[in-house]
Order: sequence, then structure tokens, then C-alpha cells
Amino acid sequence: MSLPIVAVVGRPNVGKSTLVNRIIGRREAIVEERPGVTRDRKQVEGEWLGYRFTLIDTGGWLAGGDDLDDKVTKQSETAIDEADVVLLVVDAIVGATPDDERVAMLLRRLDTPVIVVANKCDDKSHEAGIWDLMGLGLGDPYPVSSLHGLGTGDLLDAVISHLPESAADPNFEDSDDERMFSVSLVGRPNVGKSTLFNRLIGEERAVVHDMPGTTRDAIDTVVETDTGPIRFVDTAGMRRKARIDADTEYYSLVRALNAVDKSDVALLIIDSTLGITHQDQRLAERVDGAGCPVVILLNKWELLNTESREKIAEDVERKLAFLGGAPVLRISALTGKGVDRLWPSLQEAIGDYRTRIPTRDVNKAIRAAQAAQPAPHGARVLYATQGATDPPTFTMFANREVPRTYLRYLERFLRESFDLGTTPIKIRVRKRSD
Repeated sequence: MSLPIVAVVGRPNVGKSTLVNRIIGRREAIVEERPGVTRDRKQVEGEWLGYRFTLIDTGGWLAGGDDLDDKVTKQSETAIDEADVVLLVVDAIVGATPDDERVAMLLRRLDTPVIVVANKCDDKSHEAGIWDLMGLGLGDPYPVSSLHGLGTGDLLDAVISHLPESAADPNFEDSDDERMFSVSLVGRPNVGKSTLFNRLIGEERAVVHDMPGTTRDAIDTVVETDTGPIRFVDTAGMRRKARIDADTEYYSLVRALNAVDKSDVALLIIDSTLGITHQDQRLAERVDGAGCPVVILLNKWELLNTESREKIAEDVERKLAFLGGAPVLRISALTGKGVDRLWPSLQEAIGDYRTRIPTRDVNKAIRAAQAAQPAPHGARVLYATQGATDPPTFTMFANREVPRTYLRYLERFLRESFDLGTTPIKIRVRKRSD
């Protein structure tokens, strides 16, 4: 069972993302007081009085703009087509503009319920002119202040009045989603992350454009595969902190890093035509530091000649040696060439992630590791067991505190003994009580 969809649409800079943040109660969508910050469709879950729904934040509708504006507008149109309820957000202070009227004209043709949201009514003085918005032909507007939360309760009451009763079903649970295998796409700006994301999920979900920094939020989509559902997360391009001089860029970086921290595998996408830059190395170190397995994707491979291909292969071994046995795939996200080889790598990673090792074998490996290299200061692991999967988690009972360096040695020994690839391994140590 899927949740009903509520699409938030309107021209740029009317407060759509602020409204989304207000409804879900946290800063999920990036907000900045200038147009064009939101570009992709971002889906989050909302709830009101027991009703659950999917809220879609869209980019600003802007007819007659450039190529990027057209793509953002198309994203809004797609959200409208999918929606069970549409919220048309209008700036109550400015009033209805020609762009608002063009959006309203499209919405009047639909059978989908449409609610006009007169935003930025921060006090009573701003409510006087909202009735002019009835000229949009979409019914009575709802005065709200997304910034301060005024009127949002009445608005949400109106939203759930259009939702099916099944949306309030208390038996509807999404518990499996919590443990869903997650794959994040990371890389510098403009290396082809969104193009690959769209190819993997099979639709034009993220806006693709040759302007660096098009994706501002982490966008996620669940794809059904032979090994079960996988969540793919398209992140914003990561720049060095020294080059981040705008709030939007900063929050994009924070969300991208959070996405990596929560992922089970990171696809590190590198522009083969530019080689492996210092920034690629720093990003790889950040992903590796999060304990996230990495698959290296050399994108735009079809544009390289033989000499360039040999050079970048050498650079991977030299500059990304700290990633160990990370798989390296040569692909073209644009044409799809080589992308099919990604699925076996992900399936192998999922298999490693869900590995269950018998206790007897775990202890045999630990004894072998300690025989080959005893721990310093008389520390010794007396017994070990795998307590959980997703990822493999081992509990070790020791006679005293075990140094971290020795735990890393045991982790590496377990990884090699049971062929766990680059999947994360968690080790918990408990001191034996005397």
C-alpha cells in the first residue's frame, strides 16, 4: 500500500520549501530567500491527525525560461500528475502574478483537488488582500505563514479531508523500510551523478543539466531488484568547505554527508576526463571514514583514448589505494554502457552485508588471529559471537580492555577470513566480569 501524494507547487520563491519544512516539523528541504534553490522533486512523509501522506516539494514553476527552468517546470508537472491533492502556494503580499495564473490555468483542467495557499500572511494586515486570489478560479485561499506556522493547522485539515480513509489506517506500517539497503551516489559537482541516478531508477526523477550544483538536496528513490528493494540516494555535488560561501551550498554538503553516513554502499563517481583530483581524494577519505563500502565509478569512460585510460587506471591504484579492494567500474551514465555491471557489485555487497557466520567459525578465526599476533599488555578475546547482521556485528568478550589498533587487526582478519569484501563490520567488546 502506498501513501497518498500531496504536491506543493507554485512559482519560485513563494515559500514552498518553508511550508514543507513546517508540515513535517524539521528542516528537510533547503530554504533560502532567492528563487531557484529547489530544483528536483523531493519526497518526504507527512502526518496530520493520524493521516499519513507523501509530501512532494517541487522546484519553482517558471514558464518561458531557459533550458534548466524548463526541466524544473517539467518536474512540477510530473508531481501534479502523480498527486492526490495539489497545494498551489502563492505569495499573499505580492498577489497573483501572470506566472501564478498560468499554473492555475493548468490546475483548473484537472480532476485533482487543488488548495490555494496564501503564504506569508505573517499578521492580520496581510490577510486583507488574499481574497483577490479567488480570481485564480480554484476556490477560497487558505491564509498561512509557513515561517511562523500560522494557519497551517486549518490548511492540513483541508488536505486530509481530500485523502482516502486508508491513509489513516493504524495498521499501515513501513517497518521494512527502516532496514532497506541504501546506496548513495556521491562525487564532485557535475560528474554525472544525477544522470546515473535517473538511469538506475528508470525515470527522469532528478534534474540533469550541465550547470554544476543543479542538485541541492539528497533525493532518494526505492527500486525493486532481484535481491529486494534498494534505496538510491542522489546527493548534491561536494565541494571543498573553503569554496562553500552560500548557506544553500553548506546545507547541501551537510545533507550529502548525512546521506553517506546512513548508506550501506557509496558509489563514488569520478569524471574520467578530468582524472582523479585532490577533491576526489578528500571525498573518498570522507566516505571511507564513515565506514561505508565504496564502489568507484569512472564515468564518461567512452570519451577517453587508450593512453588516458591507462593513466587513470594507474591513478586509481596510486591515489585511491587506501580504499583497498574497492571495485572499479568503467561506465557511461549518459549512454548506459557498463552500468549493468554495477548490479552484480551491489548484489555482492548486499550478500556481504547480510552474512551470518556460525559462532564456532567466528571463534576459530579469532583464535587464529591471536595466535598469529597476540594483543599487547596481556589482553585476550576469550569468546566471540556474531550478534547481528545488516551489517555483520560481532560481540567479543575479553579479559581486559583491547586496544583499538588491535581491534582493527581483528576486523581485518575477520573480513579476510570470511570474504566480507568492503562491507562495514561492527565490533563490540565486553569485559568479562570477575
